[in-house]
Amino acid sequence: MGLNKTTLTGHLACFGAYCIFGFNIVCCKNISNAHVMTPMDLLCFRAAGATLLFWFLSLFMPKEKVPLNDLWKIFIASMLGLFLTQWSFLKAITMTTSIDTSITNTCTPILTMIVAAIVLKEPITFKKVGGILVSLAGVLILVFNSVGLGGGASETKPLGIVLVVVNGLTFALYLGIFRPLISKYNVVTFMKWMFLFTMLVTVPFNVKNLIHIPFGQIESRVAWQIAFVVFFATFVAYFLIPIGQKRLRPTLVSMYNYVQPIIATIISIIIGLDHFTWKKAIAMVLVFTGVWIVNQSRAAAPQNSK
Repeated sequence: MGLNKTTLTGHLACFGAYCIFGFNIVCCKNISNAHVMTPMDLLCFRAAGATLLFWFLSLFMPKEKVPLNDLWKIFIASMLGLFLTQWSFLKAITMTTSIDTSITNTCTPILTMIVAAIVLKEPITFKKVGGILVSLAGVLILVFNSVGLGGGASETKPLGIVLVVVNGLTFALYLGIFRPLISKYNVVTFMKWMFLFTMLVTVPFNVKNLIHIPFGQIESRVAWQIAFVVFFATFVAYFLIPIGQKRLRPTLVSMYNYVQPIIATIISIIIGLDHFTWKKAIAMVLVFTGVWIVNQSRAAAPQNSK
C-alpha cells in the first residue's frame, strides 16, 4: 500500500498531534505537581479554551448545518473522545508512576483494533497484529531504559491503572465508532460541537473550584505550560486528529499513541535528564516499523468503509 497525498496528510496530522501529546504529558505532570489546580480544573480550562477557539475559527469557515440526529451522536462522541479520555488521563497521572502509566497506555492500539473489527468490520490481519507487537516491543524497551519518564506519582494505586485503561478504551471506542460521522463534516464544525458539549458537562459542575484557584500563586513557568496545554495540546492537536481519522484506519491512528513516550524521552535527553543509547535508537526504529507494517495491512471491504 503506497503513500498517496491523502494518506500522507493523515500520517503527518497524526504524527503532529501525538508529538504535541508527548509534550502534553510533561506539561500536565508539571501542572499537577504544582498543586494549583485539580485535574477537573485543567479539563475545564481545556474545554472552555478550545470551545472559544473553534467557534471563533468557524466564523471564517463555510457554514455547515448539523441536524439534531447527528448532534446527539456528537455529544456521545465528545463524552468518549474528550471528556472521559481527558479526565481519566489527568486523574490517572496523579495516581500512577510514569512507567506504569506508559506501560498500561500501550493497550490503546490493541483495544482500537478490536473495536474497529467489531464496528467497522476491519479485519484483524497477521500484519496488523505483528505491527502492533513490533511497536509495543519498541515502547517497552524505551520505557524500561529511560530515566527521564519521571514526574508521576511516587507509587501506583489500583484505581490509577483502571483509569489508564478507561482512557485507552474510551479513546478506542471514539476512534472505532465515530469515523463515519467525522467524515461527514469539516474538522472545525465537528470539533466546535465536541468541545461545546464537553464544556457544558464540565464547567457548570466545577464553578466552585474554578473561582477558588489561586491564580496569584501560579508561577509563570506553570502558566505558560497551562497555555500550551489549552492551545497546542487541545485546540491544535484535536484539529489534527480528525484530519488523520478521515484518511487513516482507526488502528493506524491509534498506533501513533506510541510516539508519545518517544517524545517524552527526547525532551528528557535534550534537557539533560536522560541520555541517548543504542537501545533507545532500536526502540524508536521498532515503533515506526510497527506503524509501517500496520499501514500495509488489509483494510475493510469497500462497502464497509467510509
